[in-house]
Amino acid sequence: MTRFLFRKIPKDDPLINEVYRLRYKVYCEEWGFEKPEDHPGGLETDEYDPHSVHLGAFSQENGDLIGTIRLILNSELGFPIEKHCLISTDISWLNKDKVAEVSRLAVSKEYRKRAVDCLIYNDGQLGSDQKELTKEIQEKRKQEFLIIMGLYTCMYMESASLGLTHWYAVMAKGLRILLRRMSIQLTPIGPEVEYHGLRVPYLGTIADILKNVSEEKAEFFTECQKAVIGE
Repeated sequence: MTRFLFRKIPKDDPLINEVYRLRYKVYCEEWGFEKPEDHPGGLETDEYDPHSVHLGAFSQENGDLIGTIRLILNSELGFPIEKHCLISTDISWLNKDKVAEVSRLAVSKEYRKRAVDCLIYNDGQLGSDQKELTKEIQEKRKQEFLIIMGLYTCMYMESASLGLTHWYAVMAKGLRILLRRMSIQLTPIGPEVEYHGLRVPYLGTIADILKNVSEEKAEFFTECQKAVIGE
C-alpha cells in the first residue's frame, strides 16, 4: 500500500485539472461514456463538480495522479441518481443533507488490467483469458483493488468529517462485484436502467460499510488508512 497515497483535492488546487483530465481519458477516450466535443480542452467536467468533494490516488514514487472519485453533495441540483434512475424503494426518511452520491471513479489505464476494466465499467462478465488474468491479479494482491479500496477509505474519512450517513451510487454489476470482494456492501433501491450501459441505483449506510470493512478486511483497511494524508 505504501506505493500509493490518497487525499482530498480542493477545488482551488491546481491538481483539480488533473482530475478532470484523467476523467476525460477514461470516460471520453477509453470508454466513450461522454462525448469529447462536450468537453473542450480535454477536461471532463459537469454541473455537479462545484458541489462535489474530489479525492485522488497518487503514486508515491513520482506523485502522479493515478485515480480519482468524487462525492456529490446535496444542492439545488439534487443528485444524478434522481434524474437517471427509478427509485422504487421508500427512502422518504432519508435526510439528503447527510447523503452524498459516489461518482466518477476513474483509474489510470496504466494501473488497470482488462479484467478489472470489465468489473469497474462493464457487467462483470469475463472471457476465459480474462478469468486467468483475474487469478493472476489475485495472486499479486490486486494492485488495482488497492487503489479503489484506498479511494473508498479516503472517501469514508471525508464523509465522517462532513457528518454524512449514507452514500448513493449508480453502478455496473461488475463494480458491485468488486466492492463486495472488499466487503463494501450497498443495497439496490431500484431497477436496472440504461445509463452508460446497464446500471443499478444503490444506497449504502456508511456506518455499516465501515463496520463490515474494519471487521472483514481489518489489515487491508488499516493499511489504506495509513496511506490517506491531509491536504
